[in-house]
Amino acid sequence: MGQVMIHIVIADDHAVVVMGLTTVLSLEPDFVIDGTAEDGEQAVELYRQHLPNLILLDLRMPGMDGVAAARTIRSEFPDAKILFLTSYDTEEEIHQALQAGAAGYLLKRSKRQELIAAIRAVAAGESWVPVQIAQRVRERLETSELSSRQREVLELVAKGLSNKDIASLLGFSESGTKQHLRQIFTKLGVVDRAEAVAAAIHRGIIRRE
Repeated sequence: MGQVMIHIVIADDHAVVVMGLTTVLSLEPDFVIDGTAEDGEQAVELYRQHLPNLILLDLRMPGMDGVAAARTIRSEFPDAKILFLTSYDTEEEIHQALQAGAAGYLLKRSKRQELIAAIRAVAAGESWVPVQIAQRVRERLETSELSSRQREVLELVAKGLSNKDIASLLGFSESGTKQHLRQIFTKLGVVDRAEAVAAAIHRGIIRRE
């Protein structure tokens, strides 16, 4: 009986990373790289074309990001095996990736042996969440989730807008802005706007590119 091959699609917007991954993974006799993508749209299209055993997704990519790509793939192919390989480990981004249907989440600083093991595990239908990532997941579950409107308010606060400006932009009263902020402070466990922005960036709720 022949060796069972693991077909893989790689999606990452950094060409050097893709080259490195392709080289490293090709050293495994049972790994086959079906294709590489530089954004989420290409990743989805390649998945449709090849139906690989596993897709290796970066988190942040131009256009459709990794989470959106994962959601799209899983909506069309519920049994798709998805492993995120990223530089980002904020609790919100980890939460979003796993909520999108990923079975594994690995950081790019991981050693080659761990990457190989993670790919084999996820392709076999298992999950792969390292201890430090699992801790972030637990931290995320212990906090209340911000609503989409609260996220909007927080992003505008991070851009330096006043309560009055936020109210005008989002179509409610200045007291409405203050009410949203009080709820945000409570959920994040902070006491002022500066702490709220710092906590949100740290947790990955809002991004500072």
